[in-house]
Amino acid sequence: MNKKYYGIIPPIITPVDERENVDEEGFRKLIDHCMDGGLHGIFVAGSNGECMALTQKERDNAIRIAVEQCGDRVPVMAGVMDTSTRRVIENIKKLEQLGGTCAVVTSIFYARHTSQDETVRHFEQISRETNVDVMIYNIPMFTNLKLTVNAMQEIAKFDRVVGIEDSSGDFAAFQQLMTHFAGKDFAMLQGTTAYAMVSMLLGSDGFVPSIAPVFPELFVEAFEAGRSGDIGLAMKYDVLLRETSKILGMTKNATSANKFAISTLGYTDKRVIAPQDSILPEEEKKIIAKIAEVHEMHAALKASL
Repeated sequence: MNKKYYGIIPPIITPVDERENVDEEGFRKLIDHCMDGGLHGIFVAGSNGECMALTQKERDNAIRIAVEQCGDRVPVMAGVMDTSTRRVIENIKKLEQLGGTCAVVTSIFYARHTSQDETVRHFEQISRETNVDVMIYNIPMFTNLKLTVNAMQEIAKFDRVVGIEDSSGDFAAFQQLMTHFAGKDFAMLQGTTAYAMVSMLLGSDGFVPSIAPVFPELFVEAFEAGRSGDIGLAMKYDVLLRETSKILGMTKNATSANKFAISTLGYTDKRVIAPQDSILPEEEKKIIAKIAEVHEMHAALKASL
């Protein structure tokens, strides 16, 4: 595969200490765990990484650590999302100074949206003022604007725009985009795990599952099954992926669920940034049981093949 951004690229958590500063030692160990498990990249400072809850200093710190730790082993996509074009460009300039090579950009948020055109202009200006790759991040649950197919196709024409990470949950729109970009050097990454396997079978380049660090082998095998075009095998893995996604719904706060699940690996703490709801002891027990169940199901699947 010639594309730079493909495969399983988890939106990595940002482990923090009691002062809500990045736990550098734990973060580096977690990143190594992901790469040792065969994951194909890291998405740092995304929504799951609590990017907007971190101070700007600590967001930059998380990006620095990820870029340093990954080195040339796997690509790092870094969240630079913010509330205006100028703020995003300043974030990208800092990313460039840190050695980063890929900026993940959303529509602006908090401000009232008036049109799709504003986001097209947003990316146009960014593309003129950066030297890194730019990834479109369509995540309307946090930006309050779902990008249209036409808008994303227009944005993709700008220099340095290299792909789309789509977390809109609009599978029909994702299909249209895959058709439009088929055969082109443009990354199509599915951000909704429920659609991961069918997206792979139809030509997606990969997907972005937050729970992948807990089950790296499973997710890499699922990616390969989808890429193989074997529908029967892909659907068997789809069953397991849907089971892993249940973990995120076992608390009021999906980030708390994810951080606790990943903390069971022994590298990081389960702490989330205030004022988010933390996980409850009874919820922890359910997640531990679900992790064990998924491991058992995975072992049974491999034994059956």
